[in-house]
Amino acid sequence: MNKKVHSIASLLATFTIATFFLSTITVELIGSHETIARIKHLIVIPGLLILIPAIAAAGGSGRILSKSRQGKLVDAKKKRMPFIAANGLLVLIPCAVFLNSWASEGRFNEMFYLVQGIELLAGTVNLTLMGLNIRDGIKLGRSQTTTP
Repeated sequence: MNKKVHSIASLLATFTIATFFLSTITVELIGSHETIARIKHLIVIPGLLILIPAIAAAGGSGRILSKSRQGKLVDAKKKRMPFIAANGLLVLIPCAVFLNSWASEGRFNEMFYLVQGIELLAGTVNLTLMGLNIRDGIKLGRSQTTTP
């Protein structure tokens, strides 16, 4: 059961961040300020209400699963998780909240785009780390099914 929860939560969290990222880039390239404001609002509500529990479920179930596993892949996943969590809590969530607030006020100034750049960079880092964790999780799953 924990494996299914972990897989679903991990994929949901990763796809949610990827959706935020792609939506942001798309709307910045072809959207109006009104559309940008709408996307920023949707990222906060309901986006963060989906993302935060998904990340918590992925982290919690991963911690439970890792108690019975050892090895380089498990260690690598464990080392990435604090960076993913810190990046999300200290950078991505505050950026999303500030950008939503500023966009709703029509404040599309230098500070908005600086924070937007920081958010996109932090999102790229998290997507990369989460992708590596998914890759290693798939390898762990394969190695577990091939052992007698």
